[in-house]
Amino acid sequence: MRQLAIYDMDKTITRRATWTPFLIHAAQARAPWRLALLPLAGFASLAYLAKAIDRARLKEITQRLMIGRTISASDLAAVAETFAEDVAATNVFADARARVEADRAAGWEPVLATASQGYYAGAIAARLNIASVIATAARRDGDGNILARLEGENCYGPAKLRLIEAWMAREGIARDDIRVRFYSDHVSDAPVLEWADEPFAVNAHGPLRRLAAIKGWPVLDWER
Repeated sequence: MRQLAIYDMDKTITRRATWTPFLIHAAQARAPWRLALLPLAGFASLAYLAKAIDRARLKEITQRLMIGRTISASDLAAVAETFAEDVAATNVFADARARVEADRAAGWEPVLATASQGYYAGAIAARLNIASVIATAARRDGDGNILARLEGENCYGPAKLRLIEAWMAREGIARDDIRVRFYSDHVSDAPVLEWADEPFAVNAHGPLRRLAAIKGWPVLDWER
């Protein structure tokens, strides 16, 4: 039977969240003057916390502020590569690397499933030798430039499971023909944890740790 080991990224594989650091990295690399717009990004975050906007809109607004309305795919890829180098060097749990390799050695195919934007999540996954990435997608214009808009759903909460299932359908993978491990730090991934054959709560925050205790899910605490 085919076996998939699916990993969340932020605070599961990485020690810290990656979206804001990526935006700052991109601004520093391309247009340092945009760093002056960070307070506006902060206001957008407050609007999210007040439930005036959702996570998807927050990503669009902050990308527009820190990267711009549009950026060529090649320019964004270059920024993503340098950011991924830094993440791989400073922001990845050693235990996460070890678990990916142990799963691979045991016959599990590693997959990254993250709410982060795919244009940099893929570059981080490549540093872990993970070829399959399910992530939030950015919209493109007719020339292939990346827009500060999402294409489809933000890969978060119940949408993450839908996007995993859509990826499986594109790959011709039937759920009954596979066994799935899933690793996450956050209770928002409960739908995928419930769906997986082997769910793991990794570096779990309080709500997930409590849910894992109720469900009997293993809890892993990777080095910090």
